[in-house]
Amino acid sequence: MSTEKTVLILGPTGKFGRHAARAFDARGWTVRRFDRARDDLATAARGAEVIVMGWHPASYNTWARDLLPMHRKVIAVAKAEGATVILPGNIYVYGAGSPQILGAETPHRAANPLGRIRIEMEEMYRTAGVQTILLRCGDFIDDQPSGNWFDRFITARASRGSIAYPGPRDIPHAWAYLPDAARAAVLLAERRADLATFEDVPFPGYTLSGAQLAEAIGSALNRPVRAKPFAWWILHLLRPVMPVLGGVFEMRYLWDMPHEIDGAKLQALAPEFTPTPQSVALRCALAHQLPAAGRVAAVA
Repeated sequence: MSTEKTVLILGPTGKFGRHAARAFDARGWTVRRFDRARDDLATAARGAEVIVMGWHPASYNTWARDLLPMHRKVIAVAKAEGATVILPGNIYVYGAGSPQILGAETPHRAANPLGRIRIEMEEMYRTAGVQTILLRCGDFIDDQPSGNWFDRFITARASRGSIAYPGPRDIPHAWAYLPDAARAAVLLAERRADLATFEDVPFPGYTLSGAQLAEAIGSALNRPVRAKPFAWWILHLLRPVMPVLGGVFEMRYLWDMPHEIDGAKLQALAPEFTPTPQSVALRCALAHQLPAAGRVAAVA
């Protein structure tokens, strides 16, 4: 294990950043949590060996304006410090019609605006000369409600016996349990001296169809759970007053595209990584819907 142990977390209260801070701390790193309200980025990064890029624009409709400038700042600071950037990625870059198995060598052929912005952002890191470890994840499953698809829309009524699934219920879909993704990121950071300047590392997580997800959630909650169609028509009605929904509809194709993430590269680079059993992850993610006694058991 490296003796250089300082990490700067950008977005330490966000979805990925919160778990990254916890995971690095558990491995003995000195963790700096960046506060946008008071901290200066260049000063905060001074002496950091690793920067976790957990910042993200507030909504889809500000990506075109904010995403690339945000990452340019991080690249500049990382280059000045000689720091490695940990970059949580997604599957937007692949685009509709991609093969079912998504890996590090799968072409990035997204043609839609959000996908093209992500491709451009990743290319910035690829050509910047800054060591970057991109951990490419599916949709997030968090261990507490954090406003993602899983807890805000799909499982909101799980304890009442149903989930609202956004796509066909027989198509496989990739999920990433955030505490696991953060642990994998730390293991990769600790091997950074042996890695290439740019590493695209797919994170396999769990692959579940809508029907399988309903069954697994039912097991976690110890009750039958059905997968019902998500009411997209409600979001259609809201689009005129909620510009962010334009991006939600733009990315809707991912629910219709069968996909799973190849874990071979992560296994090769971090063979000791052991994922949380799916049943345990789902029970933790749904603990807030369990009776009080069940909540304690879920997170124990």
